[in-house]
Amino acid sequence: MAQKPDKNTKSLESAMERISEIVAAMEEGSLPLEKLLDCYEEGLGLVKSCQEQLDAAEQRIQLIARDARGNPSLKPFDDDEEE
Repeated sequence: MAQKPDKNTKSLESAMERISEIVAAMEEGSLPLEKLLDCYEEGLGLVKSCQEQLDAAEQRIQLIARDARGNPSLKPFDDDEEE
């Protein structure tokens, strides 16, 4: 079963919002080097957290997928599949 994020983990939406703020501040070009490095490090941590949350969501989707008879079945989520 997928792990739930701990209470210190930001929600996916708030982490993505913070990443956007960091990118905007870095693109502005007025941050001193030390602050720039701090922001970069924070951003990397947030990206990692977002990826972990997305991976956990994908695992949950796989677990709740059902076959034609309504029985739960584990199916990989593949968005490249042609319809």
